[in-house]
Amino acid sequence: MYTKYCESKGWRTNVIDLNEGTSGGYKEIHFEVSGEDVYGTLKFEAGVHRVQRVPQTETQGRVHTSAATVMVIPEAEEFDVHIEPKDVRIDFFCSSGPGGQSVNTTYSAVRLTHLPTGIVAQCQDEKSQHKNKDKAFRVLRARLYDMELAKRQAEDAAKRNSQVSSGDRSAKIRTYNYPQGRVTDHRIGLTLYDLQNIMNGDIQKIIDELMLVDNTEKLKEASEIF
Repeated sequence: MYTKYCESKGWRTNVIDLNEGTSGGYKEIHFEVSGEDVYGTLKFEAGVHRVQRVPQTETQGRVHTSAATVMVIPEAEEFDVHIEPKDVRIDFFCSSGPGGQSVNTTYSAVRLTHLPTGIVAQCQDEKSQHKNKDKAFRVLRARLYDMELAKRQAEDAAKRNSQVSSGDRSAKIRTYNYPQGRVTDHRIGLTLYDLQNIMNGDIQKIIDELMLVDNTEKLKEASEIF
């Protein structure tokens, strides 16, 4: 959904790290998006996305519910977040494929652990250890920046009781219901019966509504101040 949406916007995507699931799909995937106003647009997608569907293995026709957590983090420059070398443990390992088996024999994959916070960042998609290390540091800087950003967003949201930009990454924000062909964004009570097109990347209509509500809240806050 997101790669197709990015393609429609003319944005570039680049996979940084991924872990494939044991029965297909992905357990976790990190990718960067480059383009105009990427974070300002995609920040509304952060949160828990719930999927309701009937799996092929379900013989009774019962609807199963699963969830995926989406994190949207602005890339931080070195002058935004300063990382002390002594605060980072660097581990090198062989990149792995499905099921955890090693797919090469060189220790090119890199895992960084920020000791003060426990935040972990890793990269294994490049063949070069140096390139993987650079990418992992970019991810680490972004996550540290995001941690501070989430605190500030939560404080701002508490002041203006915002539903849209709360900074609460654990909040359930949207449900994709396959039997009904329905997508519901719980923050603004928006329901669309257009699941197939939305899963094919047509999410601009949802983002536009979220932006409208967020901007309205900000204008209301500004008028109260003055």
